[in-house]
Parts: sequence; structure tokens; C-alpha cells
Amino acid sequence: MKFCVVGPTYPFRGGIAHYTTLLVKHLRECHEVVFYSYSRQYPQWLFPGSTKPDPSMSALKEDCVRTIDPFNPITWFQTAKRIVTDKPDVLLLQWWTPFWLPLMLVISLAARRAKIPILYICHQMIEPDSSPFEVLLARPALRLGDAFIFLTQKDLAIGKRILRDKLIHLGHLPLFDGFPQKGMTRAQARIKLNVEPDEPLLLFFGFVRRYKGLRYVLEAMGQLTHPPCLLIAGEFWEDENLYRDLIRQQKLEQKVIIHNRYIPNEEIEPYFVAADAVILPYINGSQSAVGMIALNYGIPIIATSIGGLAETVRQGETGLIVPPADSAALAGAIEQYFGEQLSGPFRVAISEESSRLSWDALIRIIEELSDVIKS
Repeated sequence: MKFCVVGPTYPFRGGIAHYTTLLVKHLRECHEVVFYSYSRQYPQWLFPGSTKPDPSMSALKEDCVRTIDPFNPITWFQTAKRIVTDKPDVLLLQWWTPFWLPLMLVISLAARRAKIPILYICHQMIEPDSSPFEVLLARPALRLGDAFIFLTQKDLAIGKRILRDKLIHLGHLPLFDGFPQKGMTRAQARIKLNVEPDEPLLLFFGFVRRYKGLRYVLEAMGQLTHPPCLLIAGEFWEDENLYRDLIRQQKLEQKVIIHNRYIPNEEIEPYFVAADAVILPYINGSQSAVGMIALNYGIPIIATSIGGLAETVRQGETGLIVPPADSAALAGAIEQYFGEQLSGPFRVAISEESSRLSWDALIRIIEELSDVIKS
């Protein structure tokens, strides 16, 4: 089958770029894929972190055609024309932010006129820290699609409400693989990160943004008599001093380590190998690429019942789930995890999750829906 895929990839940063690259990589194992990407991406006002390219020496890369400039509508029409000329069996588009609405409309309308079936993967219907109004912005583009894969039950329900006559399927966010692995041991990882060998260690990884709820972890640790060490590794999109002040207020100066920088791919392994658990205290959102990196490394997760997190993490088996914005509940989960020594049994259960959360499983869903809409 021949696909055209549109989305971000290296040198752009973040989970969607990694996701799209891995999607193309795994699709290309069985299908022909033409990959269209961007020459540049978001403006600074939409991306408060660094706009520098991904610094990874071992970048996730797939061959692509960089035809799309979000600030030059001529390139949208040129890309749409190229897709029509390609004559794919299916055009695979993605939805995660209304910023790309004009581009999606141009490409989708061209595909519809050329009778090219359109399959949308919907990462999130409403962005974190945003408004439900975004659903109305998504509808004009999504109505042009033929089939849809939603990654959470919540978004699936929204999809069924606004796309009643469409083919809709629940998918999943697959394990994020493809990062360099040296087979590092826990002891080696902790030496590299300058963490004590026997210190209980929680990892908060990725961009630090309000919706990810870091403040609730710090408040939770302040409630514990013997808090674990917390390693915060990622680029701050907020004022770091706000969290430094909270750390001092909670008297956690000796328990919190901050690495305020973008972690390149070749340095990801020691952070996850060193950790006893990854903590995802999100207060809103739909899914977490960090969670899928954690599960790929076999690391249990302590998370909140937000979006797809509670669907991905099996409560009491591969991790612990608590209500969002509840530092007391989070403190209880941290205490339970280390007090009951849950790491061992949780890691065994995670090892059995690989097939359910694999890329192969997602590709099968894409193939099944594609067979229906192109027939």
C-alpha cells in the first residue's frame, strides 16, 4: 500500500516529531511511504522553549520532503499538488493543534477532489492548558477525513459526537523506541547522573509546563517523612525560580536535582535506567510520550487519571493512578510504591505489555481502516 504522511520530524523537538518519525519508520517496513514535512514550524509565541534544532547526535530521522512553510500559503498548495500527483492509496494526516488548521484544509480539500482517502490520527482534540472551543476549530478539517484513529477514550467520545457518519477507531500511543541504548546498568546510570546507588529515585522528564503538574510532586514530597530523590530532567517552559522557591519552602533542597536542558536522544537511557519510577502528575492533557518512553525501558509509572494515562497504565499492575491536582493522593502513592516495594512486580507486568502497546498493533489498525476507505 502507498501512503503519504504529513507531519514534523527532526530537527524539530518534542513528542509529535518523534512520533511522526517512528510512525513513518514502522510503516515503511511493509509499505511505500512519501513523507512530507516542514521547513520551519511554530512561531516563538506558541513555543516558549528554545527554538533551536534538536541537538541530538543520534537523531531519529526518516527521509522526507520539506515542502511546507507554515507562513507561506503557496507551499501548502504546492504540497497538496504533489500529494495528488503521488496518487497514494491513503493520505495519513495528524491532528494535535489548531495552528495547522489552514494547512490541513488545503491538503484535505485537494485530496477529496482527487478522490484520495484520508485517514486522520488525532493525538488530542483539546490542547493542554487550552479551551474546549478548540473542538469547533478542529471540525472543519476533520469533516473532510474518511477514517479516524483516536488515542484516548475521551477523545474518541468527542470524535463520535462531531463525526457521527465517519469510520472511527480507538488506537493507542505506542512505545517510544528507536533511542540509542548501550545496555547501561542501573549502577552505571546512577554514576553518570551523580545519584547515590541506593537512593530511591523518581524521574520527572520532559518539558516543564504548567499542565504537567510538577508543583504537586514537590508538595507531595514535602508531606513525606522520608521523601525519595526527585530528578527533574528537561527544558523549563516556565520560570525555574518558581519551582526553586517551592523546593525551599518544602525543605527539599537535598532531595531534588534539576537538569534544566533539552535531553538529547543519546543521553535519554541513563535517566530512565537510573529511575525507580517515572512520575507524571499531569493536571490536564491527553497522552504522554514520556510515559511511553518509560514503559519502553520497563520503568513503572505513577500518574494521574488524565486522558489516556489511566488507559495506558494498569492500576496496581504497571503503575499507580491518582486524581489530578491532589498532592496528598500523590504523596500516598509515592509512599505506597516505595513502602510496598512495587518496582519488581510492576516491571514484570510491564514486560508483558509490549504487544498491546506496540507499533505493530497500531500499524495493523491503520492497515485495516485503510483497506476499508480505499475500497
